[in-house]
Amino acid sequence: MAGTTILRYKGHNHLRQRLLLATVSGKTVRIDDIRAEDEDHPGLTDYEASFLRLLEKITNGCSIEISYTGTSVVYRPGVIIGGKIHHECPPSRAMAYFLEPMIALAPFAKLPLSLTLTGVTNDNVDASVDTLRTVILPQLKRFGVEDGLELKITKRGAPPLGGGEVTFRCPNVRALKPVQFVEEGQVKRIRGIAYATRVSPQMANRVVDSARGLLTRYIPDVYIYTDVYKGAESGRSPGYALTLVAETTTGALLSSECAFQPRAKPNLNQTEGQSETGEVAGEGLASMLVNDYSFPTPEDLGVRAARLLLQEIRKGGCVDTVSQWLSVLYLALGPEDVGKVRIGGMTPFTIQYLRDIRDFLGVTFKIKPDPETRTILLSCLGVGYTNVNKKVA
Repeated sequence: MAGTTILRYKGHNHLRQRLLLATVSGKTVRIDDIRAEDEDHPGLTDYEASFLRLLEKITNGCSIEISYTGTSVVYRPGVIIGGKIHHECPPSRAMAYFLEPMIALAPFAKLPLSLTLTGVTNDNVDASVDTLRTVILPQLKRFGVEDGLELKITKRGAPPLGGGEVTFRCPNVRALKPVQFVEEGQVKRIRGIAYATRVSPQMANRVVDSARGLLTRYIPDVYIYTDVYKGAESGRSPGYALTLVAETTTGALLSSECAFQPRAKPNLNQTEGQSETGEVAGEGLASMLVNDYSFPTPEDLGVRAARLLLQEIRKGGCVDTVSQWLSVLYLALGPEDVGKVRIGGMTPFTIQYLRDIRDFLGVTFKIKPDPETRTILLSCLGVGYTNVNKKVA
């Protein structure tokens, strides 16, 4: 499947999705001008280099060429192997940065994937592992990836030091099922999980009380679990976070989340994220990552998460903002049949994803706004992608 033409892009934005699409399509991709104008931190960051190493582990025969300055990358994909893999994520990004593309690639591997990641489990930059477990994995089941699908959270890891551990297991499939998911339904229940590590368990209870107090005005069936970790399982930094999921009568899942953000160190006396040296992991990268939430009390965090969920419900759609990309990708990779999904609104990330899917897979989506419900219907004809690596039983 490897093509002779090289797809060329510029800039560090959307690096993950382009490497993911290159791996699936078998096309070589070249990305130039990666932070070329950044005098302090030019080229690839530690988490991007770590992601390339993870791609190397999950595939066989891939070739990665990085320029001397790190501002240019040529990626020639190999065969997705799967198997048992262990990877240590740098604390500058949460595990979801690495896990999301692996969730998309795992069903097309030669062997069932068992991936263990260590690092930060919850922060405000990337999705949390709770959201991946409760929202993204049910999406996979809708497309026919079911038996043995599991995401187990062994240890929690709050920023900045992390120390968490999760294990993701996924079977491999021959092909995806066609999906037409356009009925939104009504919200019937809201569930959530509030975790706390190396802080008083009362923190999690205060978060739960404030979030429940706001949500029960709209629906009575609200239940939020508390998950308090102690000892070795609690990671290396104190922290707490809340993840909420609303389920509709048709099985649509809408989510929101907020995590405690540790205060900046006193010696960072310049504007937020500007440090003279990048001695501590992630300090120099702070200016690149959007993480502007700060909560004086746990109650503020709970109310913020609840309001974000209400905003997500107001947008409507059958998939939420966090999982739009997976539905769009799997519709394009699905059988040669019309696949449809209703979304509440297209994020800039999803818009660029559609453009990249057109470049790599040759699939163009039909975008039809629905003025009555203020949602958008996305439909396309799948490429009929088949996992040729899977052994026939």
